[in-house]
Amino acid sequence: MSKYAVIVENDESDWDDVSGDLYHFPNKYKNILTPGCKVVYYKSKMQNKKYVSSRLSKEPHYFGIGVIGNSIEDTNAKKGKNWYCEILGFQPFENAIPIKVNDSYLESIPSSKSTNYWRDGVREITQDTYDKILNIADTKEREFKLPSIKGEFESENSSPIEGTKKTRYTAYYERHPIYRQQALDIHGYNCKACGFNFEKAYGNLGKDFIHVHHIKPVSESGPITINPVTDLIPLCPNCHSMVHRDKKHTLSVQDLMDIIETRKHSDQ
Repeated sequence: MSKYAVIVENDESDWDDVSGDLYHFPNKYKNILTPGCKVVYYKSKMQNKKYVSSRLSKEPHYFGIGVIGNSIEDTNAKKGKNWYCEILGFQPFENAIPIKVNDSYLESIPSSKSTNYWRDGVREITQDTYDKILNIADTKEREFKLPSIKGEFESENSSPIEGTKKTRYTAYYERHPIYRQQALDIHGYNCKACGFNFEKAYGNLGKDFIHVHHIKPVSESGPITINPVTDLIPLCPNCHSMVHRDKKHTLSVQDLMDIIETRKHSDQ
């Protein structure tokens, strides 16, 4: 029997979540977010105006659907057991879906959770609730197969990166904080679009800080194997936000570099 759940995405997070691609959650939700579970993304009410351009609405709303793939443990978690799961087949909604229709919540709130229901980061729902949200969004599910993962790495070579050897691994794993290091060991910590380096600007506070950008989003290409040499690239948070600013089209890093260069000349 299929499972259904609502997963909460906050505007600000301590985790390396990638919207529509990778989701972080504590162990108490492990029995809900199992492979094949169909999920609806949810955002709570906006608290900071600086996020207005990255949201469909300032009010609480649902903004997309996906399916849970595989999960691996977050071994860097400082408190309790935590997990990262991949989000497959992500489909963003064209418009924000409100949590109430005709003054009634789309989710059924148990009487036992009437005072704290909306605090849960993951909320199990019924198929009826899931279908109601999809009907309002006028969205149909995509059909796809869940990929299987044969161990932590799928490698062209029997050994890890060594000299010019290149290790390939599933598109999911490079999002995990541990495995993203492989791409950073290759490309370094300078933003490939604007050249910014956090350690140079902030000293030890900025050491080893940078985002890792997946050049072709898995949400567009589907599950694929990737090469950290050619498919991953470090970007500062500003540049990373700009390449994803248009939710319907991911800007290429070269296009962003051209914009930056053009702006430099226009300001002179």
